[in-house]
Amino acid sequence: MTAYTITERKHFMSRLLATDCFDSFLLREAVITTYNTFTINGRLEPDFFTAEEWEDASIRPYELSCWSDIRPVCFSLIKGKKTPVSMKFVLHLKPEQAKRLIARSEGSIPEHYIQAFVVTIRYDEGRMTCTTGISFLDFLPDKTPEHLWDEAFGRFLIQKQIAFDRD
Repeated sequence: MTAYTITERKHFMSRLLATDCFDSFLLREAVITTYNTFTINGRLEPDFFTAEEWEDASIRPYELSCWSDIRPVCFSLIKGKKTPVSMKFVLHLKPEQAKRLIARSEGSIPEHYIQAFVVTIRYDEGRMTCTTGISFLDFLPDKTPEHLWDEAFGRFLIQKQIAFDRD
């Protein structure tokens, strides 16, 4: 687990909410506090879909909402002249991206142990941080997956031209 302090918040928020920069992620949770606290559970609601839609991978490829689908909703809650009091976004790397990342480990990471590569984005008291983590399905004493994800996310920020300090 590594924390990255974002040094250019306005640029980061623009990349997060107004571009496809983070569209390789799914939303697990969003909590945005402005004049109210808005909470979005990223899990798709089965009762909204017909049985056929729920089973159709082209309509519902994931259990969580794609960030690209939720991004405009979050943007509409945040935009305005006043800065939000706080924000938290919990994002999971899409499964196909996670498989590519695991493949880079050349077999040292057992795929069936990892549920998700996670990044938690927080804004509170004027400070913006991104913290990496992994949701494991079973105990894994090896820290290789964590190091791999930390390095990959750091490269992602650099590639996307997002300035940060590594805590």
